[in-house]
Amino acid sequence: MTDHMPMPKVSRLEVVSTGARRRWTLEEKQRIVTESYGRSRLVSVTARRNGLSTSQLFTWRRLAREGKLNGDAAPVLVPVEITPAAAPISSGAPQPVSSPPVHRARAGTIEIELGGCRVRVDRDVDVEALQRVLEILRRR
Repeated sequence: MTDHMPMPKVSRLEVVSTGARRRWTLEEKQRIVTESYGRSRLVSVTARRNGLSTSQLFTWRRLAREGKLNGDAAPVLVPVEITPAAAPISSGAPQPVSSPPVHRARAGTIEIELGGCRVRVDRDVDVEALQRVLEILRRR
């Protein structure tokens, strides 16, 4: 009688997914979107063939229609320069009476709450810069 048991038969082990997100290059996204508008025009077939969900492909198609999948994407970080406020020029002439600082600040400030973040901007904010900031916050 032997003391050891026979070795079990080893099956082939195949890892289908590691759970990590795949990073698609811009060129891959553009190629897949172009393919989805091709002969069959079946988004589900194109998505399955390329290993992504139909919802992801529809999102890429929408971005392509909006011109946001062309490689000219806005930078994620926007440079900011903080400078001290200029001191008012004093003159001998009487200065006009202005509203109290609290009212002046509230009248020119816009406060936006989005995704658990609060953004305060002056009424003279650069609209394009604000749009980029809000788009980044929406993605979070």
